[in-house]
Amino acid sequence: MTRAVLSLGSNLGDRFAFLQGAVTGLRDHVRAVSPVYETAAWGVEEQPDFLNAIVIVQADDVDEWGWLAKGQALENEAGRVRTLHWGPRTLDVDVVTVDGVTSEHPDLLLPHPGTPERATVLIPWLDVEPDAVLPGHGPIAEVMAGVSVAGVRRRDDLRLEW
Repeated sequence: MTRAVLSLGSNLGDRFAFLQGAVTGLRDHVRAVSPVYETAAWGVEEQPDFLNAIVIVQADDVDEWGWLAKGQALENEAGRVRTLHWGPRTLDVDVVTVDGVTSEHPDLLLPHPGTPERATVLIPWLDVEPDAVLPGHGPIAEVMAGVSVAGVRRRDDLRLEW
């Protein structure tokens, strides 16, 4: 059995519908879904704000590569076009962690290397797993101590259904 933390983000088109579509596409595996947050763009800053959420998934028959494939399939279904690294996108699904798995493969770095600096991942993850630990970095609550939360706001008016 594998358990994974997936990060969802969207800043093009109907952002909320793209997040909901991803949660719906993962429905058989979802164990928890965070609240939705609106966040300023990171990396390439001249683009619309993102909606972000965390989904905890679990399955007997899906390994880390399977979670990556599922995320990429959801991105493709949402019409994601990869033209600019960190650029705008209809849907981004990142595999943040898979319990008990580390990977240095360039196509699947685990835990996801950007996680310790990204409030867009850490804040919603804390909402669903207050005692979560980021492998190699420690408890999420402690990792958050050095992370800016500027430009991150919870959207209680948006609730992902699962």
